[in-house]
Amino acid sequence: MIELLAPAGSPEAVIAAVQNGADAVYLGMGNFNARRGARNFTDEEFEKAVRYCRIRGCKVYVTLNTLVNDREIEPAVQAAKLASDLGADGIIIQDLGLIRAIRSVLPDIPLHASTQMSLHNLAGVEAAAELGLTRAVLARELSLEQIRFITKHASIETEVFCHGALCFCHSGQCYMSALIGRRSGNRGMCAQPCRMAYSLTGSMDEHPLSLKDNCLVDRLQELEEAGVACLKIEGRMKRPEYTAIVTGIYSKALREHRKPTAEEMELLEKAFSRQGFTQGYFNGDKKDMFGVRSDTDKADEAVFTTARKAYADGELRRVPVHFYTVVEKGEPAKAIAFDDEGNRAVAFGPVPERAKRQGLTEGYLTEQMFKTGGTPYTCVENRAKAEPGLFLPASEVNELRRKLISELSERRAAPPTRRVGRMPAMPKNLGSVADPKIIFQVRSEDQLLPELAELKPDYLYVPALLMAKRPELVVPFVEKGATPVAVLPRVITDQQSPEVYAALEQLFDEGVREALVGNLGHVFLAKKAGLKVRADFGLNAFNAMSLEMLREAGFLSATASFELRLSQIRDMPKPLDTEIIIYGRLPLMISEQSLVKTTVQDTAQLADRMGSVFPVARDYGDRTVIYNAHKLYLADKKEDLFATGAWGLRLLFTNESGRECVEVAKGHLGLSDYRPNVLTRGLYYRGVE
Repeated sequence: MIELLAPAGSPEAVIAAVQNGADAVYLGMGNFNARRGARNFTDEEFEKAVRYCRIRGCKVYVTLNTLVNDREIEPAVQAAKLASDLGADGIIIQDLGLIRAIRSVLPDIPLHASTQMSLHNLAGVEAAAELGLTRAVLARELSLEQIRFITKHASIETEVFCHGALCFCHSGQCYMSALIGRRSGNRGMCAQPCRMAYSLTGSMDEHPLSLKDNCLVDRLQELEEAGVACLKIEGRMKRPEYTAIVTGIYSKALREHRKPTAEEMELLEKAFSRQGFTQGYFNGDKKDMFGVRSDTDKADEAVFTTARKAYADGELRRVPVHFYTVVEKGEPAKAIAFDDEGNRAVAFGPVPERAKRQGLTEGYLTEQMFKTGGTPYTCVENRAKAEPGLFLPASEVNELRRKLISELSERRAAPPTRRVGRMPAMPKNLGSVADPKIIFQVRSEDQLLPELAELKPDYLYVPALLMAKRPELVVPFVEKGATPVAVLPRVITDQQSPEVYAALEQLFDEGVREALVGNLGHVFLAKKAGLKVRADFGLNAFNAMSLEMLREAGFLSATASFELRLSQIRDMPKPLDTEIIIYGRLPLMISEQSLVKTTVQDTAQLADRMGSVFPVARDYGDRTVIYNAHKLYLADKKEDLFATGAWGLRLLFTNESGRECVEVAKGHLGLSDYRPNVLTRGLYYRGVE
């Protein structure tokens, strides 16, 4: 049976989920989860929640799915150890360094790859498996066909979001909230800028980034047939009544192998929707996916009151148990209970008296032991043995049943025994870098001017497909000593992999030996083509252990997350050559949605209410990239940059003309006094929450 995983943003939401048929819940502890704004759990609340769930046969997954810095690694591991000790069934995780640390300290607890890892192809899932993860939460942007392909060939379980909010950007690749307000989505503090109004075509009343909620309740059988292990409901920030309503409807549809009724669909919309629901990504049709939360979408409070009363007043008898009761002369009454998971309990009552009238019968004993109402248990087998002529008061028989159920609950609540290892040592620093490499990254062919080549960068990063199409444009740079590096698209589905691989093979034949990749699922393509790999910002290297993981995976270098402060990069041990992006419009979002509406244009503009204008560009696969309104500029901060010990300093050219690229590069090389009109220092001095 496919697992139904429900959100639990508070202790009450745990009850709501379990009493409405969830097979598992996911919840956060402290500050190391992607919903830090949710109620979340204290240690004491977490212990009670796990006990509550274990007794009722519901699994508990803990979300430690944020990026952590070097100082936070050890506290995050301690949080994971506490969760494991108390009986959590798995940990959902994003950070590569945290994966390394937890895998070392807690070798037995299952780790699940968060959707924040942006796993959108089979190779990415297999890379997660090589890291020791046992389940991959797939990107929400995949179609049924893509889900089916990945699941069929994957060596680990797959999990799919079936209901709830859709982000405009691929999860784990959104930096908009961080760069415009210091609230990092990768750190669990997203301010949801995609729900705000923007002007794309001239009207500030538009919401071009706000998607409707996903709803696959009528497609559950297809997902089950595809082999998906788990269906996940989004919503830890929503109220417990929402969890109750949505979980209950999905649970019934799954167990009764049916589609939802019209009344259930209406109830789902009343619980929460944004002008209805969408199945756009699932169907492979991205039209009409946009919607906002309006007054007509808000739930009737009476709906929530009914839902709350149902889960607060009842107990869903969901755990099958087997009873066997024995009453013999001269021996204490004895009852045995066991479940289907190997838990066994024994309870004893008083020695029976001789009956003055009618004695105990086996029928009477089984009838009394069947009375498990108000408990999580349902009796599926009930046998009894009673010698004739013996008597026990009904109160003693009831007490025997109570003690038996209590003992069985204690057995079920007991956490598993797991091994505990040692915290890995902090990686060693490679040492200081006296003269960092200069890296130019271009986006378009008109930026590859011979004048730019004359400035002699050490490395030239060029989109792989562009380099394969116009290799002659790169020749002047190579002749001046630059090492060409093929930049892979940030998102490559399994259907797009052959095209990208063909370009990489061609480039290898033409002498290119290195590739820049920003996703675990792209490493396989580059290495298969014979290229060595460098890690781009999309891999979110946020701590020294992440760098060590990348080094062990064979990367030549890594890009430090631009959500780090320069001081954090400076203090971070660097077991791998580390580069910093020091100029350019940083990418805020990458989306499957196409905001560039005309085929003759490659760019557009998005404006917010504050007057900031964000360039929008078409990306590979007709995707959209939204860039920051202000250009990152650090040419006047060379002392701070050199103090970081970075191996490389990258100039990221996006929508600049070829001539502007030359002037920018000259300014950074000290050959001109170029300075952008509107600039930003990014997060290198401010940091993120």
